[in-house]
Amino acid sequence: MNDVQLELKISKANLSPGLYLVPTPLGNLGDITVRALQVLASCDGIYCEDSRVSQTLLRHYGIAKALRRYDDHASAAAREAIIARLDRQALVLISDAGSPLINDPGFKLARDVIAAGKSLMALPGASAPILALSLSGLPTDRFSFYGYLPNKQIARQAVCADLARVKHTQIVFESVHRIQASLLDLAAAMPERPAAVCREMTKVYEEIDRGSLTNLAMRWRNRPAKGEFVIVIGPAPADVAAGDITGALKAAFAEGMSVKQAAAAIAQDTGSPKRQVYQAALAMKQAGADD
Repeated sequence: MNDVQLELKISKANLSPGLYLVPTPLGNLGDITVRALQVLASCDGIYCEDSRVSQTLLRHYGIAKALRRYDDHASAAAREAIIARLDRQALVLISDAGSPLINDPGFKLARDVIAAGKSLMALPGASAPILALSLSGLPTDRFSFYGYLPNKQIARQAVCADLARVKHTQIVFESVHRIQASLLDLAAAMPERPAAVCREMTKVYEEIDRGSLTNLAMRWRNRPAKGEFVIVIGPAPADVAAGDITGALKAAFAEGMSVKQAAAAIAQDTGSPKRQVYQAALAMKQAGADD
């Protein structure tokens, strides 16, 4: 599919001044919207992570624009310089792949643009977490995105233990260097949990591997890993989450937390509805008072 060349006549758009957040394809250059191409062709300047990557996309569609670097290492002065141009110019921020800000550079710039009272606009488009969620076969009504798991094993195992209590679908990124180790740690925390390993999405060697975390960890343990990975993990069973809430409430009360404080903290940690946790906390507190 990457070899397909479409003859598109990209019309120019009349852009108002401001910063435009424009998603770019994850791998297949055809996965870009007509509106995104119009904005790229019509803007006054493009900021990107890596000009070599972005130039490939622009060249593919015959768009000639100067590219300037913007990444997470950009200084406050660099952001101020960009913002100073927004009164009179339409500028674009793109990342190497996917939607800017979603585990990609741009948050600080977007925050400062809003604080300065300038116009900030975002276009819809490619997003690896959402694509992986759609392909996983796991519940999509509630989900959380956690970015990359920690590099260090002890910290990663602690996060995996936290994820094991979450009652909705979770999405994490992982690098080619740690995919085997992370799957082993996830499996240790929640062995039978259904999950999906999504590799190289939209690219030639796209692969979706589904199964329990134990089975996935075993399949990937000695397998040469290549590409970029998204792991989607199913929600905790209701009985597991309920047991976690009871134990967590007891620990919270032992630390001297009030019903309200305990409910808020545990709802955030477990992903459980705050009202449900509050009622459980209140019932536990009342039962303790009656003893």
